Amino acid sequence: MLTFLQITTLLLVALAMVPAVAHALELPGKLRLPKETYLAVQPIYYPGFTIVGGVGEVGGLLATFGLLLATPPAAPSFHYTLLALVALASMQGVFWVFTQPVNKVWLRDQPLQGVSAAFFGLGDKKPNEPTKDDWTTLRDQWEYSHVVRAVLSFTALGLLAGAIATRDPGLEPVEVDPEVASDLETFAGR
Repeated sequence: MLTFLQITTLLLVALAMVPAVAHALELPGKLRLPKETYLAVQPIYYPGFTIVGGVGEVGGLLATFGLLLATPPAAPSFHYTLLALVALASMQGVFWVFTQPVNKVWLRDQPLQGVSAAFFGLGDKKPNEPTKDDWTTLRDQWEYSHVVRAVLSFTALGLLAGAIATRDPGLEPVEVDPEVASDLETFAGR
């Protein structure tokens, strides 16, 4: 069961990393776009990135928390898992503080329905909320927040891989029957 949770957690965090890294890799090209092109291109990301990122980020955060609970605190892998959880929580913090406010500006004039309308409608409109006139400031905030999120997600993935690769004391290798081992060696040509 622990192995299943470890693999599931690793895959969900990898899924969370994909959109953040994709956005980070687009940064050089998107910084060269003029205002009209940038504002026209920006809304195309939301349907797919929202679904994949949401599943990966929420699922990865919950699975990492579950993995932390399943790991004895004295085990070396506990610390890797805890740091991965901190990186994933920080990734969420960056999203809600820096990315989501800009998402709301970009999507202000877009017809949204269902889950998208609910998600991107979170929070009240503030009187001093920025407008698209401040587009380069907003663009930079949105783009660089994704670079930070990419680094955090990559860090979380690496820490989880380290946690899984760490052999915790008390978890001994499985004993293989000598006859089976002999058969395996014969099969392998030794």
